Amino acid sequence: MVRFDTLNSWLSWQEKSHPLTIDLGLERVAKVYKALNPSGAKPLTITVAGTNGKGSCIAYLEAIYLAQGYRVGAYTSPHILKYNERIKIGGIPISDDKICQAFERIEIVRNNTSLSYFEFGTLAALDIFSRANLDIQLLEVGLGGRLDAVNIVEPDVAIISSIGIDHVAWLGETREAIGYEKAGIFRASVPAIVGDPLPPNSLIQVASDKDACFYALGKDFGYTKQQNGWEWFSGARRINRLPAPALKGEHQYRNASAVIMATVQLADRLPVDGQSIQTGLENVQLPGRFQLIDGTVPVLLDVGHNPEAVRTLLEYLTQNFPNRRIHAIFSMMKDKDIAEVLRIMNPVVCNWFFAPLTNVRAATEALMREIFSQQAVRNVSFGYTGFVDAFAAAKKQAREGELLLVFGSFFLVSDCLAEFQNGR
Repeated sequence: MVRFDTLNSWLSWQEKSHPLTIDLGLERVAKVYKALNPSGAKPLTITVAGTNGKGSCIAYLEAIYLAQGYRVGAYTSPHILKYNERIKIGGIPISDDKICQAFERIEIVRNNTSLSYFEFGTLAALDIFSRANLDIQLLEVGLGGRLDAVNIVEPDVAIISSIGIDHVAWLGETREAIGYEKAGIFRASVPAIVGDPLPPNSLIQVASDKDACFYALGKDFGYTKQQNGWEWFSGARRINRLPAPALKGEHQYRNASAVIMATVQLADRLPVDGQSIQTGLENVQLPGRFQLIDGTVPVLLDVGHNPEAVRTLLEYLTQNFPNRRIHAIFSMMKDKDIAEVLRIMNPVVCNWFFAPLTNVRAATEALMREIFSQQAVRNVSFGYTGFVDAFAAAKKQAREGELLLVFGSFFLVSDCLAEFQNGR
């Protein structure tokens, strides 16, 4: 049995201890979970899956339930600056010590069962939450749904925020295939809420096959924007005069609508009033999602890393920064559809600055040069050592009234926020 004194040591070991970075399947993690929690007892649970919007949905749910005065646990991934961000209680990241203690408890019971980095983290979150006397736990699926470690927990409500093309090596190359995998979080007689306005047929079929209580945006619930705020509705039920979500972008109305539907479905067990919904919408925070840092040349950060997310980013830029010259500091993981992202964004970006990342999954400069060339993108600069170097070059070229855009990867946004946190 291994044991470490620091969180960084635990995480470093976990990154190397399992042969695969991503290893979908429930058998191993479910076995350890049963040993860790023999009774199977759990708090009320909302599980959230989706290609994009999962983190936003969790953030809305957390803000609303906290505003109502409930004790809330939230598990999300990946983190932006610190691993502790993944496991929060009462909106506050858990301490290093508590995470290390959870890892020790997992190590004691796993009996040589090999676990991935993500599986260790999921089990730690569930273990911490089980000891915290929570009113509700909010669980974000890491990848897919059907075979993701989070799916070892039976949800009381399941939300799917959106279905797009991403992680094709694990989930399939079509929305139908991906929808099938995401729908794996549905359960019989449990509310299954979908915020995608055009859900694939596979998702609807799985809900039917499992006899889930299916609720779709635009059919079973929806929203109407008004001159002063917006209205949410489901059947005869309406919630009026809602404030615009603090998270920016038209898609956030869809995310917020799905979340409100979830709170309505749980209202008999965990009541929420209109004021708490309003407060949650106004107070919600989520770094790296259309996050604007003001300045002579403002900086916009977005973690969008697949075509669907980037189309949403393009829509936001068109609406909020029309006719601005945009300088993009950019990087992506090599398993993403980089070419399509460039095709979508190049019409609005005047200059590209490639910022290499240290992550082993990140696209190299050689690969990026090839893809930029294939897409006939000429206005790109290479040769930087990392984000700081690339950002400095972009900032030097930008003029007052223009925009610096940092996007393409959680890891790139993390590097950016770390620099701003350090006052640079």
